[in-house]
Amino acid sequence: MTTPQPATTTEAPPFHAKRLLYIATGGVQTMFLPMWLSWLRTTYPDTEVRCIVTTSARRFATPTAAAAAAGTGKPMVDVWPDEPDGALHVELASWPDAVLVHPATMHFVARFSLGLADTPSLLALQCTRAPIVVCPALPPNGHTNPAYRRHIVELSERDNVTVLPPIPGVSMSTGETGIGTAALMPHAIAALEDLRSWTEAAQ
Repeated sequence: MTTPQPATTTEAPPFHAKRLLYIATGGVQTMFLPMWLSWLRTTYPDTEVRCIVTTSARRFATPTAAAAAAGTGKPMVDVWPDEPDGALHVELASWPDAVLVHPATMHFVARFSLGLADTPSLLALQCTRAPIVVCPALPPNGHTNPAYRRHIVELSERDNVTVLPPIPGVSMSTGETGIGTAALMPHAIAALEDLRSWTEAAQ
């Protein structure tokens, strides 16, 4: 599911993270990745954003478009390098003070919930202590799937993870309205700032 999400219609919330790791997975809403990268760059100029895209996400947003919007070079593709010159997952886990997964496919949510760590971003997510906000984007009726619901419950038990439920939107495949669109970016940033503030206060 997806609906256009103009960045100018929702007020930007405060956000004080200095280093944001932004992970985009292979949902159709990844077509908005360049727009949101540009919005983040303009709205929070003091926040450094590093972007990771899964291999399937590249079907919906080209690295060149994302690089032009972000102004920081092409996003990293979520695969292990053939000849690593360091522990990439350790760097990705320790670098950010906030992590956003937007959109998160049902498949990615399941892998994260199950503790799988077969890509750099997933291994970093399993190990980081930074606050993480996950914004699922689902196919029609995906939110009613029992396995998906179990995964959401499991993730909600992690003290550094918040899952924002998908919102109503129009399915690009059926044209019908239903629940499945990833939460709006400003709402995701607000949730991330709340979690980040709570995490800092608890330390």
